[in-house]
Amino acid sequence: MNKKLTCWIIDDEPLALSLLESYIQETPFLCLTGKYNNPALAMQNLLNQKVDLIFLDIQMPHINGMELAYQVPPETKIVFISAFKEYALDGYRVNAFDYLLKPVSFDEFLITCKKVLDWFDAVSENSSGPTTASGSEAIFVKSGQQLVSVLFKDILYIEGLKDYIKVYTTNSSRPFITLETMKNMENILPSNLFIRVHRSFIVQKNKIESVNRNRLTVASREIPIGRTYKQKMLNFISHK
Repeated sequence: MNKKLTCWIIDDEPLALSLLESYIQETPFLCLTGKYNNPALAMQNLLNQKVDLIFLDIQMPHINGMELAYQVPPETKIVFISAFKEYALDGYRVNAFDYLLKPVSFDEFLITCKKVLDWFDAVSENSSGPTTASGSEAIFVKSGQQLVSVLFKDILYIEGLKDYIKVYTTNSSRPFITLETMKNMENILPSNLFIRVHRSFIVQKNKIESVNRNRLTVASREIPIGRTYKQKMLNFISHK
């Protein structure tokens, strides 16, 4: 990804605004396109302007950062920057990319920004959703400029993260990342091989190593079993 990430700062504290602005100026892949001490004005401008990344305070007058986060489109990543660690869990519930505690050092800021850049790079390289042909034993996932065939038998599990999915396989240390919904993925994959166990997870049945109450294990990773999908999972186990 060659273009810079556009970013906003939304914080009612002048010192915090100034510090973050200086950090952005020192980060070559960031471009500051908005700076707001009024969250209401920022919310209004969100309707008309596209931005890649928002650095967002939480405790602000009139509209707090959590309320504003629910108005942010899914393609925009949020990094909360707050003096209060007790809001961290709430931050991740609104799919924040990261949560940094004030005062934020430049090293902490840069590490988080590089992670955001890596995410945009990965999505850019895998911008086409999976496809499959009738009777096929594989899906095609875009990787870079190529469509890569991923065999059903090699898929461990699929993780959904808001507006994209990660496809984990047996023969790659890194997942394929592509823009797709879990619902579409559930329809694409053959139901005799795969089972959806959570709103964010589809697993290959033959790759399940163990099941323990509300969790199962695939490739040594614990995956939650959602309440909505628990009966389906129990039915699968009882007929295995």
